[in-house]
Amino acid sequence: MELDRRKFLQVCGITAGAMLLPCGIANASPSSETRSTGSKGMLVDLTHCIGCGWCQEACSQWNDLKGGQGTDQESEKSGTCLSAETWTLPELHEIERDGQLHRVFVKRQCMHCQDPACVSACPVGALQKLENGAVVYDCSRCIGCRYCMVACPFGVPKFEWAEALPRIRKCTFCVDRQEMGMEPACAAACPTGALAFGDRDALVAEAESRIQADPERYIPHIYGKEEVGGTSWMYLSPVPFEELGFPGLKTEPVTALSEAVATYGSAGVAASVAFLLGGVYYLSGGRRKSIHFEESVPDQEASEEEEVVS
Repeated sequence: MELDRRKFLQVCGITAGAMLLPCGIANASPSSETRSTGSKGMLVDLTHCIGCGWCQEACSQWNDLKGGQGTDQESEKSGTCLSAETWTLPELHEIERDGQLHRVFVKRQCMHCQDPACVSACPVGALQKLENGAVVYDCSRCIGCRYCMVACPFGVPKFEWAEALPRIRKCTFCVDRQEMGMEPACAAACPTGALAFGDRDALVAEAESRIQADPERYIPHIYGKEEVGGTSWMYLSPVPFEELGFPGLKTEPVTALSEAVATYGSAGVAASVAFLLGGVYYLSGGRRKSIHFEESVPDQEASEEEEVVS
């Protein structure tokens, strides 16, 4: 029996390791050495945004969204204006600085990180980072674990709580339009030039040039250039970003944290399976004992009857 238990524990260990191995493969995000340097990006100049909402309208029409701020539970929980049916929306912030009131509109959407935490957290590869900079979602792979929602430092991915077969929903960086040689719908609709779409490296150079040319207009910071390893969407602002609700993030990618979330979650699944196998093992062993006992009783009675007859 001791040998059987040892073999059982070995099998459980192999099973748990096999379950964790695919998770590690799915969590691997492209490194900076292998990612294409021609990644696309978007520069948002908040000094040009007038809050007209045309970006939201264009996004809703192209992606067939219902629109509306705070249309699901997750929008209320995360404190953001985004929802499963609202992938972008300009928020109004009134900031008093140097004796002046600044009315700043901030366009929110998925940041499409260079090293996306949502991709590394997904245990089934439902989220992927493409060479053009877009982070895309495959609902056919999604198991509804919502690890991506926990891992995202910007609180972007939203869940369709009201749907029978819910999906994760967020901005796609109009990857379908990019494949047709078109710019994202929001950028095409912007009437003031607040959105500039193009090669990410070129946009970084453009943002630096604008800051140098007009230092009184902009604070000397390009948000998204280095935060969490860099994002495809970058911002210029006349006021500090923390006053506009942007999270203060370090330059290191947060994929280490998201991989820990996914690993511990998968480890829990593996432990549950091992526990279940253990229960089956001992239950089946107990049943074999009871069957053997029930079958042995008639044999013993038969031998006693033979002795009495003899």
